[in-house]
Formats: sequence, C-alpha cells, structure tokens
Amino acid sequence: MYKILTIAGSDSGGGAGIQADIKTITILGGYAASVLTSITAQNTLGVQGVHNLPGEFIEKQLDSVLSDIKIDAAKTGMLANAEIIKTVATKVKQYGLSKLVVDPVMVATSGDILLEKDAIDSLMKLLLPLAYVVTPNISEAKVLTGKEINDIEQMKDAARKIYEYGPKHVLIKGGHLLNDAIDILYDGHNYYEFIAKRIETTNTHGTGCTLSAAIATYLGMQFSIEKAVELAKQYLTKALDAGKEISIGRGNGPVNHLYCLNYK
Repeated sequence: MYKILTIAGSDSGGGAGIQADIKTITILGGYAASVLTSITAQNTLGVQGVHNLPGEFIEKQLDSVLSDIKIDAAKTGMLANAEIIKTVATKVKQYGLSKLVVDPVMVATSGDILLEKDAIDSLMKLLLPLAYVVTPNISEAKVLTGKEINDIEQMKDAARKIYEYGPKHVLIKGGHLLNDAIDILYDGHNYYEFIAKRIETTNTHGTGCTLSAAIATYLGMQFSIEKAVELAKQYLTKALDAGKEISIGRGNGPVNHLYCLNYK
C-alpha cells in the first residue's frame, strides 16, 4: 500500500484540512498518515477560532511518523506561521521527502485568513524550493507574485514567476476565473492545460485540500506529474458534482469525497 503523509490543519467541520486529506487519500487507495499543525474551530459558515500547535510538537509528530513509516509522497496544507513553516521545511530536508505537494493555504473558502502575513516570506524562501509541485489558486498566486491574474496568459506568467522560487513544478488553479475550470501546469519548459467543465455548486469547501491530497496520492503511486494532476482533477470534478446532492451545514458545504461509495 502506498503511504501518503498530510501535514495540515484540522477542520472541525470535516470538509477541508486534514479531514479532507485523509478521506481523499483513503478513497483513492492510499494509506494516510497525518501531522497536525493547527486546530481550527470551523464549520461551513466560517472559521470561529484557530489554535496553532508549537513547532516543537509538530517536529515530534514528524519525527514519529517519518522515523517509522516509509512515506511515498507528502503534502502540506495550512502552515499558519513562520515557525511552523521552518519546522516542516527542516524535517522535509532531513528525511528527504522528494515528492512533496505544497498547497499554500492562505484563505479559507469562507474568506477567513489562515496564513499570517509575515509567514509568506518564509513560505517562499524555505518551503517552495523543496516542493515537487506547488498548487496555488488564483488568489494565492496573486499574493505570491504581486500581480493581477485575469486570464490564461497571466496564469502562465504567474507560473513562471513562482517557478523562480524553486519548486520543480507549478500548478495554477483557475477555478476562480469564469467559464471552464482550467488549471495550468508549468515545469520550467512546457505548459500543460487541464480543462474540466465548471460545476455550478456552492458546496466547494475543501476543494484545494482535496486536489492537493489527490495529487500527492497519485504521485506516491508513481504516476508522472502530468498524469497525477489529470487524475486528481477528474476525482475532484466528480466529487464536486456529487456534492451538489448532499446538504451539510448552512454555508459552503464540502465536496462529496466518498461519491464512489454512493454516499449521500
């Protein structure tokens, strides 16, 4: 069984964060190990509170997992401050996690800020150079580049800029643009477009976590980056579509991670 590690925050509502990651990894056939970075009081309406774990305890979790379990791929999600980012980067290097998916979580679907401003510099300098692929959405790519992104060409420009920070691949997610959901993957030489029909739904909570966890799972299964993104996007699109049929909470509900089990 392929072993996938998620390093992320907890979503008490269950739709995003480490809960979404574990569901995704498991349903796709991987074994999910987890390291908690933050605990949130959160539901479909928003984030009511955040408690960040101290770096030394995150370090202890990482040592416990990585000294015992041979991890095939890993992903990061919510890394709320510079201390947490430094801790994770140090351990990624120490244990040689080469298949690392970095989801630069900055803002929740509800609009709540999940990354402290002074941590952005640490993210770019310490963690992005270790990433096999970084997966910002349009809003996150704007923060990382300082540029407006309103079309495909600007997405490509942003991918080139973020690539300069050191990741091996950059995936700009275009779900926040109009028309079809187009993502752009850049490897330093070539661009690859991944197009999916836009799913009209308000149940979009956890989409970024879900996609990055799926990419990590497929990378751990030894798929190429292009195939891993393709398969992950197919899974997310189906989960979004199936999520229209479930009603959880009074706000932005989650995607249906378990659609293939006919879960309703």
